[in-house]
Amino acid sequence: MDPLTPLLSQTSLAAKVFFTGELCQAATFDETKLVGHIHVMKSGRVAMTVRGNQPVIIDRPSILFFPRPCMHTLVPADEHGCELVCAFVDIGIKVRSPLAMSLPEVLILPMEEMKTIAATLDLMFGEAFDESFGRESALDRLVEYFLILTLRHVVERGHLQGGIFAAFADPRLSNAVNAMHSRPAHPWTLEELADLAGMSRGRFAVNFRDTVGITPLDYLTDWRMSVAQNLLKQGRPIKSVAAAVGYQSQAALARVFTKRIGLAPTDWVKQLSPV
Repeated sequence: MDPLTPLLSQTSLAAKVFFTGELCQAATFDETKLVGHIHVMKSGRVAMTVRGNQPVIIDRPSILFFPRPCMHTLVPADEHGCELVCAFVDIGIKVRSPLAMSLPEVLILPMEEMKTIAATLDLMFGEAFDESFGRESALDRLVEYFLILTLRHVVERGHLQGGIFAAFADPRLSNAVNAMHSRPAHPWTLEELADLAGMSRGRFAVNFRDTVGITPLDYLTDWRMSVAQNLLKQGRPIKSVAAAVGYQSQAALARVFTKRIGLAPTDWVKQLSPV
């Protein structure tokens, strides 16, 4: 299985377009909403500042992708302004999905390097700068699809060298990761996972930690919490969710969930808000 599919299967991708048109003055995007941003620049030049650092000039059609909340500012770099489609995006930020956590803080992707998405870009810009019925809903769905194409490009081009994607690049570690992804309810042990990887218990534990950055069982817990959060977002009862991710009781899930996420499952569901 490709590395992106299982991660997307546990992520409720969402996008909400909030600006289309010509940016004529500085615009600042803060971290108060628990969302990322994507800015698709059709034309013009813009100076992008991230967290108060030195501005970067973007002078060709590009995608500016902030997978997680990040303070940044866009300022037109000439008198003509720049044409943009801007959207809030959620790729599992609220559930701390491995996908959201593996991406860098910002990606600058020139469109000329993404020829395969040209047709989708044409559709998106057509909707963005038109006034047809249903424009808003159509544009949101197109941006969600465009987001998947962008993620595919990022993975295929090797922009993600660390974290879980590094494990997918190792055939031995990927066997263990795929098993955890496909069977989160199974009571995995370090020995079982090491056998799947064809390594000794000790070597597997060291290789996994050195590659992914956390221990195999910590990753398993994070994955289970990501799956649990996704199921809770869908309205599944907590007891059912507990069984689906390998916990024998609602209380057992609640203990781990609260420790990892900082809120009890019921409290976490209450504080959710759409993109």
